[in-house]
Amino acid sequence: MDISRLAEADLAALVPEWLDWAATAEALGVTVGKVRTMIRDHELAAAVPSPGAGQQVPADFIQDGLVVKGLPGLLTILHDGRYDDRECIAWIFTDDDYPGRPIDALRENRGSEVKRRAQAISL
Repeated sequence: MDISRLAEADLAALVPEWLDWAATAEALGVTVGKVRTMIRDHELAAAVPSPGAGQQVPADFIQDGLVVKGLPGLLTILHDGRYDDRECIAWIFTDDDYPGRPIDALRENRGSEVKRRAQAISL
């Protein structure tokens, strides 16, 4: 997928539900400071979904009180390919000629497939 398309993606339309940092912290059972650290360390990604909204985390990044398995590794691959958080989120929530969105595959524990896709676009 073209990185410029990702940068211009309408995140509010792609991601069905967002959590502010406090709600993310509550869902994970950690502090807001820990959420900030997790975003900085690419364990989570955050973006401003619409003008006027603060930075938020896609709710689908959390499953059963934990960060979705495989998400931190996927974010590292994408960041190594010079994608920013906004572009990572857009890619993870976009169905681009694959069987389903990468977020759906991650939530179904098919992280290896998603990481292969990410490595292919990050080259």
